[in-house]
Amino acid sequence: MATNHFRRVGAARPSHLMYTTGVGALVDLPNFSVLVRGLDDWNYAHPGWETIAEPRLLAAVRALGGRSVTELRPAPWLEGTDRDPQGPAARIGVPTMPFPGWLRCTVCDELAPLDSGVFGFENLKARKPHEARFFHTNCPRKKTGRKPLAVPARFVLACTAGHLDDFPYPQFVHHGGDCPKASHPRLRMDDRGGNLGANVEILCLSCGGRRNMREVLGQRGAEKLPQCRGRRPHLADFDPDGCRRGQLKLLVVGASNQWFAQTLSALAVPKTGASELQTKVEQHWAVLEKLPSREFLPFARETVPTLREFEKWPDDDELWAAIERQRCGPRPDDDGAIYPDLRTPEWEVFTAAGSLPATDDFTLRRDPDGVPARLKGFFSDVVQVERLREVRALVGFTRLDAPDPDDPDLVTRAPLARSAPTWVPASEVRGEGIFLRVSDDLLDGWVRRVTSSPAMLAHREAYGRFRRNRYSDRITGEFDEMRLWPGERYLALHTLSHLLIRTIALECGYSSASLSERIYAGTDGDPRGGILIYTAVPDAEGTLGGLVSLAEPEALVRLTRRALADALHCSSDPLCAERLPHFPEEFLHGAACHACLFVSETTCERGNRFLDRRFVVPIDDPDLALFPELP
Repeated sequence: MATNHFRRVGAARPSHLMYTTGVGALVDLPNFSVLVRGLDDWNYAHPGWETIAEPRLLAAVRALGGRSVTELRPAPWLEGTDRDPQGPAARIGVPTMPFPGWLRCTVCDELAPLDSGVFGFENLKARKPHEARFFHTNCPRKKTGRKPLAVPARFVLACTAGHLDDFPYPQFVHHGGDCPKASHPRLRMDDRGGNLGANVEILCLSCGGRRNMREVLGQRGAEKLPQCRGRRPHLADFDPDGCRRGQLKLLVVGASNQWFAQTLSALAVPKTGASELQTKVEQHWAVLEKLPSREFLPFARETVPTLREFEKWPDDDELWAAIERQRCGPRPDDDGAIYPDLRTPEWEVFTAAGSLPATDDFTLRRDPDGVPARLKGFFSDVVQVERLREVRALVGFTRLDAPDPDDPDLVTRAPLARSAPTWVPASEVRGEGIFLRVSDDLLDGWVRRVTSSPAMLAHREAYGRFRRNRYSDRITGEFDEMRLWPGERYLALHTLSHLLIRTIALECGYSSASLSERIYAGTDGDPRGGILIYTAVPDAEGTLGGLVSLAEPEALVRLTRRALADALHCSSDPLCAERLPHFPEEFLHGAACHACLFVSETTCERGNRFLDRRFVVPIDDPDLALFPELP
């Protein structure tokens, strides 16, 4: 790579590190692609950054295997890039490396590795990092003008253990051997197009050998791929334990299954009945727990910026008493987390009787008149969440297989660092929301009606097939295919949530991709029935109020009626309305499609699974509908 370049080659929002461009992910830039490096290479040497305080989430991260983790850190960033694009701020960010390590000239199709000296790099405009590019230094077909662009070679190799590697083009074209004419043969990649999949030929210019990539495509072609070397390019090493899976799969650069984030998220909710002071102490415990005695409080108030939030409590004795209560209470330790269930504290707060103290992170409000009269048979409680803060942490990633949200150990999680990390990347979002609680009696009666229905049995059987096909070969001992079945309540509540989200997006000013859901669906022993729909727009302080205003009585009636009325029909009916999974199908939705229920992947907490309109509104059998009539 040329020495005359700027380090900044692109930009991304902090939330992208949680969803699409985190550690180990391939990121497509305008002219080439890069791989996000591991946490060992992240630089937090610059002053001014602070950790993200959320004790419940930190405890959950530790419980998931990160026992060495003590901090949640935001993405490294320094203000001033716009003013001085060549200054210190331009050199602060998430570290990346070019990947794959093979490039192809767009004019002559020469194929060579980055370290061959065939290609150069330029990034000459500090204010236009998107113009950074690789170029072919001595292209035989380009005699004048700007040197031709070199782009990443199309293919990489990956395995389900999280390893990623370059495709071995020289060995491939020579059928596993060496070129008889040269130790470092010159190669060319010819894309011949066609309508029957990839038709890319690799040609050795030194010996004349040639081979088409079609030979390694598909299930039969995978048998011709080499065994996995256990390469971890984001950590710049090879797995010391090797690769237990061994079998590689061919991927095209930019494939959506090359990286799946494994994240945890929590709302910064106060403990039920806790005072505002105690809540603040809990949020800033990473700083406060280091204070050895009360005598250090005056000095800490003056020197530690985060303690300015305690100006409302000038009495040091009162603050120290709250610190001692937190210190004496249960804390995360090496044996696990004190909050393994992140949803229970949130459910308790949303359903708690009386009012909770309003804070900058969490403020609830209930209408004095309660649920609107026309919705009494639909909801038992409506809560306006005027302020909330969601914190999300990246704990690992997988390749080829997405992690299961309820059983993360079923898919091999790739590490974020070479050694046990002491921190993980995190991001926080401030926004607003609406919490709707469905009557327990209504849900219980509905569950009794549909549990043994053919439609619900079809969903349960499809879930069993899904689990068997995906996980049965990874579990030792007895395999319980229904162990993590979310339950009938979840299907109804999840479907209702999607109906409301699609309707809300038309009225509140936020796009549907800016909204998120949290479903609180219990079981027979722990009956819950609630939906939280909230904004998930990154880098936004406070709220706009457009979502909360839809919880006002008149607006909520209109919103609910429109959502349920729209659910009665779909532009894909009757195909959509009649859909149910039957053997051998394993899709986990019924009457649901992109035209009526599906939302973006960042909005849905279960990847558009467990959805069926027939369980909410009467599209065929009225007995299956949770709401047989409109409000």
